[in-house]
Amino acid sequence: MFGFDRITSNPDILGGKACIRGMRISVSLIVNLIANGMTPEEIIAEYPDLELEDIQQALRYAAWATEEIIYNPAIVST
Repeated sequence: MFGFDRITSNPDILGGKACIRGMRISVSLIVNLIANGMTPEEIIAEYPDLELEDIQQALRYAAWATEEIIYNPAIVST
């Protein structure tokens, strides 16, 4: 899947949310921790089953998943 070999989704794990290698650690959790100031090293200390590449790939996946083209219709003057 687009080179995201560490990102998995299973309906029986966290309701199918994107997770890291089938664990109950979601991509959204990783992104939230980074957004709130934790370093990758701090995250790995808190979740020792994670590897640095898991965190990097979670961030790349989140960037890919949120890439979108926003449609702004032209404003029509009356």
